[in-house]
Amino acid sequence: MLETDQGGAGQRTNGFLRRLTAADIPSAIQLSTAAGWNQTPEDWRMLTQIAPETCFAIECDGVVAATTTLVCYAGQMAWVGMVLTSANFQRRGFATRLVEHALECAASLGIQSVKLDATEQGLPVYERFGFRVEQEIQRWSGAKPLPHPRSDGRSKPIADLDLKLDQTAFGVDRSPLLRILSRHAEPCLDAEGFLLWRSGTRAAYIGPFVARNRETADRLLRPRFDTDDAIWFWDILSSNSDAVSLAAEFGFKPQRTLMRMVRGVDLRGNDALNYGIAGFELG
Repeated sequence: MLETDQGGAGQRTNGFLRRLTAADIPSAIQLSTAAGWNQTPEDWRMLTQIAPETCFAIECDGVVAATTTLVCYAGQMAWVGMVLTSANFQRRGFATRLVEHALECAASLGIQSVKLDATEQGLPVYERFGFRVEQEIQRWSGAKPLPHPRSDGRSKPIADLDLKLDQTAFGVDRSPLLRILSRHAEPCLDAEGFLLWRSGTRAAYIGPFVARNRETADRLLRPRFDTDDAIWFWDILSSNSDAVSLAAEFGFKPQRTLMRMVRGVDLRGNDALNYGIAGFELG
């Protein structure tokens, strides 16, 4: 998910653009929390682990003023996310500068498809960068009847079948991400799909969630949850009508809509298999 400042080149100050590191996580979590986002320190740590060379910050007056991340998948697709600017440093062109730098890095790596998930406000900004709308994404939220899953504290590996299925669903191999995410909490695994989840600062998060059909998705959801009052976020491609109807059946309500945008080659998987994205910052 992307926030933008509207400053132009003439409003830029001499902030120092550098890599975002694990040492910056306390500052980064302050930015995302101030924006009302759901990321935890562990989410930021994951980003610096999976994309250590392409997480960026602008340091200004000795503090992290702005951030962005570029997560690359199999040298084919990259995802821009976590574009944040501190309220004290907005309208100085930092967001524009970071997105430009991320796109330059993607080009230098030979990546032909760059994507992001944009708010309505950000849509025209990213169109000016050459992004175009691919499809709509809806955030759904709910409490019961989908509360906190049990976990024995031990991670389970993602099976080969799941990796192949995920590549079909997503469009490219993202197995390094899945292996990291599978350590956050006990995955729900099935021969016909998988559901990963993790904690958040505002709500627990469902996704990525891949299943061969609606029956599999339902089977992954229902038996693995006790009764509790946990709040959940679930981000769904609107094109997957089965996922939308399943969310409604479980008592979830649509909360907001974003637009998935692409720059370059429109590389995508089978949306009918994608029952929940990995996150606005991950795809």
